[in-house]
Amino acid sequence: MPQHILRDYSAALRHLQELILTMAAHSRQNLENAVKSLLNNDIDLAHSVIAADNDVDELERNVDQMGMETMIRFHPVAADLRLIIASMKIGTNLERISDHAVGIAKRARKLNKLSQVTEAQWLEPLYSLAYGLLRDAMDSYTNHDPELGESLHQKDREIDRLHKQLTRAFSAKIEEHAGSSEAWLHLIFASRSLERIGDLSVNIGEETVFLESAKDIRHEHRKPTAEPPAEPSPPTS
Repeated sequence: MPQHILRDYSAALRHLQELILTMAAHSRQNLENAVKSLLNNDIDLAHSVIAADNDVDELERNVDQMGMETMIRFHPVAADLRLIIASMKIGTNLERISDHAVGIAKRARKLNKLSQVTEAQWLEPLYSLAYGLLRDAMDSYTNHDPELGESLHQKDREIDRLHKQLTRAFSAKIEEHAGSSEAWLHLIFASRSLERIGDLSVNIGEETVFLESAKDIRHEHRKPTAEPPAEPSPPTS
């Protein structure tokens, strides 16, 4: 490959990775601001999250365009091809994370019109776990760390457990306040968005594993474990 084309190729791959890191920074900021708007009843911050989502959408389009153009122009193979495919998939997951942040901000905006529900603070531990999982997912991508990417499944189980616990608690509040369930429903949906952000972060970790080792671990954590062999029946006399 001529030297000038090689330079263009390397620059295209670097630019693709930079787009992903910029997109991740925007998505993380949107998530942080969305939860702050919910916990602090800050409608202006909620509006800013909804407006900022357009930047993430545009970055996703840029990632897809750059990825397609690079494949068409340079015909990458092996690790470079995996980098492009994984980055495009990660871009999709980051865009969906930002969408869930927007969903939380919209819930915050609706809650602002109702009497303040102090139990919204119950979401903070779930948010901390989801944000940490997203941070670790992007660290695995940035630092070429497939072990970290593969470890996210275990961390996501705690998010699932806490989400179920919160859903039960908010549902109990709905039963307790019959006829005024709207606020609790908003909190249930916000909790669901945080749980989905955990799942999407796991997807990013899986793509990092694929990128670094060509190993596809999607769905592996859902495989049933083999049952132990049945013990032999005691002899009959």
